Amino acid sequence: MRLVLRGGTVVDDQGMRTADVGIVGEAVTEVGDLPQLAGDDAIDCRGRYVLPGFVDVHSHADGFIEDEAVQRALLKQGVTTVIAGQDGVSYAPGDGSYASGYFAAINGAHPQYRGGGVASLLGAVDGRSRLNYAYLVPAGTVRAEVCGRSSGPATPTQTAAMAALVRQGLEEGAVGLSTGLDYVPGIFATADEIAALCAPVADAGAVYVTHMRGGYEANSAAGISEIAHIASVSGARIHISHFHAQAHIIDAQLRYLRDAGVDATFDAYPYTRGCTLLAMPLLPHELSVQPAETVVKALNDPAERARLRRDWFPSIERNASLGPDWPSMITLAHIGAAGYAWAHGLTLEAAAARAGTDPIDFSLEVLAASRLDVNAVMAVRHRRPVAELAAIFSQEGHMGGSDGIFIGAHPHPRARGTFARYLRQYVRETGTWSWPQAAAHLSTAPAARFGLGRRGRVSPGWVADLLVVDPLAVADQATYDDPLGESVGIDDVLVAGQAVLRRGAVASGKPGMGLRRAGAPW
Repeated sequence: MRLVLRGGTVVDDQGMRTADVGIVGEAVTEVGDLPQLAGDDAIDCRGRYVLPGFVDVHSHADGFIEDEAVQRALLKQGVTTVIAGQDGVSYAPGDGSYASGYFAAINGAHPQYRGGGVASLLGAVDGRSRLNYAYLVPAGTVRAEVCGRSSGPATPTQTAAMAALVRQGLEEGAVGLSTGLDYVPGIFATADEIAALCAPVADAGAVYVTHMRGGYEANSAAGISEIAHIASVSGARIHISHFHAQAHIIDAQLRYLRDAGVDATFDAYPYTRGCTLLAMPLLPHELSVQPAETVVKALNDPAERARLRRDWFPSIERNASLGPDWPSMITLAHIGAAGYAWAHGLTLEAAAARAGTDPIDFSLEVLAASRLDVNAVMAVRHRRPVAELAAIFSQEGHMGGSDGIFIGAHPHPRARGTFARYLRQYVRETGTWSWPQAAAHLSTAPAARFGLGRRGRVSPGWVADLLVVDPLAVADQATYDDPLGESVGIDDVLVAGQAVLRRGAVASGKPGMGLRRAGAPW
């Protein structure tokens, strides 16, 4: 049977034209003025645009790819593929226990994976989701597998063992390698250690994706310099995760990489606030790398708490991204301890005042009670208006990524709003992108960069991962005050030629798959 998207405006990186789109099986077969055939199934697209499905190049849907509510939240934004394994921490290789513990407040626990490597993780997606799922080998998880919780430099033998795990993951279909150099254990890895892990990435033609060292913002130059070194030593192509900084900083650092001959792209989301583990900025890395029970014991020790107050918290006030106002800049999004549920959506300053204590003691108490299972929305010292974000999104090499986290009673709105917000604010309202440019940034370029096969274009022979959008109605509804609002204006979405969202309702089919990197010997 043929499915026909009738009467819409077809949009991809090649341009815009009014045409029907014929689909048989998983692929587009025809684009043009198509006669009606007996047995056709049709979707009326008049007044709407047909675009290639969006690729979220930085997603934390790792443990939620089978969750229908999460699938719906992404499909309502037009997302058909997520790239997981971000920030150096996720389930494979190993049994998934490191990520399920340390990243409990970011990725959660995987519903099925208990071991078997990248091949097993990708295989667990096939036929169980409405979305496609690509994966980066997470270097922090690799380090934990080989070096345990060591904060010291890796030995040559350990480095070789880590590189072998990276190579195996790439051979099993991973689209690249990720690091999280403000998280543990990634923060303990030297640039040369990372470069050694990037050698198999370069050999495979994959991508090194990095949450770079130093906290971004005013510190971005240090992280970019390290990236340039890693690229020069390994020859790997680079992708910078969630590059948040003032526009002039991003422009200067991208020009530095180009001048150094580095092949670099980046993602940036259409919000100024971030979201991360509460423990990441508030605890010393030498402490947070320890097992949760060890950290909790330390936080409950009055002497250790006094030491942290005296020796550690002054450094937070000097942090270029936070500074002395940090208690008012951090809003609690997810708290694992049920007794603190009242604090969701409050800043640390407000929550501490309500609890009758100060922000330092309150922060340490909520972390201990939750066994570190806490995430928070982080404001930045330099708020960026729409015009400044538009300048960032206009940069060569920008791609769409939400950094969406689906854990929390009061999460960051980016998980449910990012891609609709791109279309509303940066296509319809400001004209930062034309519609074909939006398709390029959000679909075509990411699919090509990460080796996702013939996706990202509405053309015969290409996989029919497609969305149908009302260009006048598409909008994000999630806000910082109401972060669970569902995006509107996208009611029909196809994955591999099957309708997974039709007339706004989630369909029963699950054609999503674990995407293996094009060219991988799987």
